Amino acid sequence: MRDQGRWPQPAGQDQAERLAACLERAAQALAPQVAAPAEPAPPPAPKTRPAHGPLVLFADGGSRGNPGPAGAGAALMDPAGQQVAAWHRYLGITTNNVAEYQALIMGLEGALDLGVAELLVRLDSELLVRQLQGVYQVKSPHLRPLFAQARALAGRFAVIQFQHIPREQNAIADRLANLAMDQR
Repeated sequence: MRDQGRWPQPAGQDQAERLAACLERAAQALAPQVAAPAEPAPPPAPKTRPAHGPLVLFADGGSRGNPGPAGAGAALMDPAGQQVAAWHRYLGITTNNVAEYQALIMGLEGALDLGVAELLVRLDSELLVRQLQGVYQVKSPHLRPLFAQARALAGRFAVIQFQHIPREQNAIADRLANLAMDQR
């Protein structure tokens, strides 16, 4: 991981152009998945500077029982808070910590597939955040391969930061994880 601490200072128009290109690639990648009736295009909006900052990934995993039926959910948001993409997956019977890592990995892979370069990852699992920041060691043998996979994926972003948030602020990813468990 190249940057886990603080974000580089805004680089002006250059950074705005990179963000606009990133959002354009994400929109193009999602276009085939979106079925909407064709409407005439609105007149072009005046050129404005796009919102600054990285895209935000919310990820959450859970199990009903520990271990128990588990699911993973992740949502990618633009700097203005609009959803860019969302994923969920039923994981079978596993622990909550495995589900948390699986949700993170799913979200990181999805963001990379969309060409995202700068990412703020928000998780309600303090354990994962502290392990990924190097504050806590990964003591559990069954979490080590997942940790290694998450670190390898994180290293592919130009800028990435992990942030612990309260559970209430991770509602979108929690809903997706529960949807995955409900749809098994």
